[in-house]
Amino acid sequence: MDSDIQGFYKGKTIFLTGGTGYLGKIIIEKILRSTEVKRIYSMTRPKRGESIRERIVKWQKDVVFEELLKSKPGAMQRVVPIAGDCLAPDLGINAADRRLLASEVQIVIHGAATVRFDEALHLALDINTRATRLMVQLAKQMVHLQAYVHISTAYSNCVVTHVEEKFYPEHLSCSSDKVLAIREQLSDQLIDSMTPALLGSYPNTYTYTKALGEDLILREAGDLPVCIFRPAIIVPTYKEPVVGWTDNLYGPIALIFGGARGVLRIMCVNTKAHIGLVPADYSANAALACAWKTDQNAQSGTVEGKPTIYTLAPSDNNVITFGRFIDLSFACRDIFPLSKMVWYPFINCVSNPWLFAMGAFFYHILPGYFMDLILRLMGRKPRMVDLYQKIHKNIALLGPFTRRTFIFDTKNTNRLRELMSAKDRIIYQFDMASLDWTDYFNKALLGVRLYLAKDPYTPESIAQSLKLLRRLKILHNVLKASLACGAGAILWSLSRLLIN
Repeated sequence: MDSDIQGFYKGKTIFLTGGTGYLGKIIIEKILRSTEVKRIYSMTRPKRGESIRERIVKWQKDVVFEELLKSKPGAMQRVVPIAGDCLAPDLGINAADRRLLASEVQIVIHGAATVRFDEALHLALDINTRATRLMVQLAKQMVHLQAYVHISTAYSNCVVTHVEEKFYPEHLSCSSDKVLAIREQLSDQLIDSMTPALLGSYPNTYTYTKALGEDLILREAGDLPVCIFRPAIIVPTYKEPVVGWTDNLYGPIALIFGGARGVLRIMCVNTKAHIGLVPADYSANAALACAWKTDQNAQSGTVEGKPTIYTLAPSDNNVITFGRFIDLSFACRDIFPLSKMVWYPFINCVSNPWLFAMGAFFYHILPGYFMDLILRLMGRKPRMVDLYQKIHKNIALLGPFTRRTFIFDTKNTNRLRELMSAKDRIIYQFDMASLDWTDYFNKALLGVRLYLAKDPYTPESIAQSLKLLRRLKILHNVLKASLACGAGAILWSLSRLLIN
């Protein structure tokens, strides 16, 4: 017998954007595996010479869909690509497809976004804000619409450190409608030149345009059955569909991977500050539950004046600090290290940007020039100094989030989970209070090894990696001893000079 949420999705037609992205794939997989949905229309654009159909067909070889296709071999036939692009007028959806969506779709999940912190403002506005308006306009034409989930981010209002599940239009320099009106009148270059003035207190174009997207929902959604889902930083899956699965190097995962490779050795973080991490499978489950509850609210007439906001973030009694995050990131260093390390993995943390700049010179830049010299002598292209410049740029972009604690109110999300049946709480698990961070990181680190480093989890591969780790550890300790002796010799010489 179906659970409440499974019953809600049974026979439904869904329109989803961002389906080819990381979270989008997990949402699609979970819908297909756990429900008898009728059809999923996934807005897709051609990429790197591949047609939209070819991009969907490729999923059958993706590890994230393996378990699904074993139990339901024909599941992918329920996914139908719709040609579209967030950068195009009217989302690039042709008239025939718009009529199709308007007549059939009952659930919308809008997850398409650019997540680059340093994205040019004109692009971030077009994808994260203007496309939200176009999606709302399209949703208003859907005659059978029951639920619309707008996926935002818990950091969309990072100008405050205590973020409640409410709208914050007062922190925007201009309302979303005014900003979009300006965007329509000005060239890309002029809009980009206005970035500092428009952003105000927002640290980057990503959080700013996501905040504008929420403001647009508030102003223009009208009587649509809509909610906003705000996940914190999405990290590898915990338990499903594949343990520790990830396919990107964004945010904290880039730090874990860089540290595991022995490339990243110093970070500018406040080790006592909290970091907002949520597993990708928990995020997908929560998004699906949000759609169910939005429909329930619409049917019962309990919809308030403003759309409900659901935030998924670490529970108040189960937070994780940056210090613990870094410690857990190295928990499996001596169990299954990566096979391609350039140095013994470790990370030193400093909270002062000036100290970080000084430390980065000795930990990154000088070794980078040395490694590039070796690469040149080997007839290979030097790349380490350029790599470190990119790493330092990303660390600077992360600065506003790594040196202070954000407190996220999750009352609506907690209430949502309480209203779910016992069966649904098992099938669509997103209880952050019970998450075991140590167990989670053990699984996530294995995922980093398998899916990012492409290292097989075999005794032979692990033995070779451990052998390399031991050699690098010896070199690391020899270097530390040499530097300590050198520093001691210099101090002794200076003291002798002062005495004489």
